[in-house]
Amino acid sequence: MPIKISSGFDAGAIDIVSATSADAIDLNIRKDSHADITQWFYFRLQGARDEACTIRFLNAGATAYPDGWHGYNAVASYDRVEWFRVPTTFDGKVMTVTHTPEFDSVYYAYFEPYSWERHLELLDRAQLSEQVRLVDLGSTVQGRDMNLLVIGDERSTTAKKVWVIARQHPGETMAEWAVDGMLDALLDPADPIGRQLLKETVFYVVPNMNPDGSVLGNLRTNAAGANLNREWHTPTMERSPEVFLVKQKMLETGVDLCLDVHGDEGLPYVFVAGSEALPTFTAAQAAAQRQFSDDFKIASPDFQDVHGYPAAPYTDEVLTMGSPHITHAFGCLSLTLELPFKDNANDPDELTGWSGERSARLGAAMLQPVLQAIRRLS
Repeated sequence: MPIKISSGFDAGAIDIVSATSADAIDLNIRKDSHADITQWFYFRLQGARDEACTIRFLNAGATAYPDGWHGYNAVASYDRVEWFRVPTTFDGKVMTVTHTPEFDSVYYAYFEPYSWERHLELLDRAQLSEQVRLVDLGSTVQGRDMNLLVIGDERSTTAKKVWVIARQHPGETMAEWAVDGMLDALLDPADPIGRQLLKETVFYVVPNMNPDGSVLGNLRTNAAGANLNREWHTPTMERSPEVFLVKQKMLETGVDLCLDVHGDEGLPYVFVAGSEALPTFTAAQAAAQRQFSDDFKIASPDFQDVHGYPAAPYTDEVLTMGSPHITHAFGCLSLTLELPFKDNANDPDELTGWSGERSARLGAAMLQPVLQAIRRLS
């Protein structure tokens, strides 16, 4: 049986250069559908069972974040449910995966995918709770639904408004895995923190900010080529309806706390980035950020605050980014939560690296620092 490589499925993305035999598979990582950004890959290999495969990504050194390939191992799966890491090397130009598949069909990806079908199942499962209202905000560039989950009693005059958004960058699938875990815990009647939060807060959750980019197999952009995390200052319905619609709803509800969940290509750690670059950033806001991090470290051994982004000066770009824009607009604590593509270097897992399951556990643990943060607002 000759080998075959395909990517004609949800989030699939790869360019085939040459694939004549299992030990000489040459590929290029495909650009985002409407932008010159190259990093995400996801494809299926058939016909190489029990053969030693050598898969070379020829343009890895010219991708958007080539330093991210150092210390990185690709993920693979036979059933798209259980994913594991496969040996991967990078010489500064070419990235090479070596793997001997045990079955006739195997999938390889940049990170464990979170499919559009699973996204819809998440929304469906959540709306079955009496605590949840599913809201349609509008449509994406390509006409997909922009859905919001409203969780809690909106009639309450004392409940704090907590916003959680994920996957502004669609290839950062660990972000939606985290929201998945957070929702399961929040809606579990046996979870004491979730139960208490629903007495004191209303959650507004957008599990996927970038439906088009997710289905198209993009790393960072939507179907108009827009990086949504640079659209917050002046979003439009033509270029960035996803941000426009969410921002419009935020202005309607107000925001007391916001978490924007992302993935980082380079750093093998979980951390938050704040709004320190804002000229209006206050000492009280700085203290709230530090306290949130301290609380998160207690809630989850995966969270840390030693490694993260260095301080950067204010530029006009800052207000185009989700978290600082929301801090500026609402005066609230707004943080970007970064999860790794690689692993957690403080507690590595050789089999799976950082994974969807681990992201979900982190999402559940996130509720504890959220509860403590909103109580300090009372």
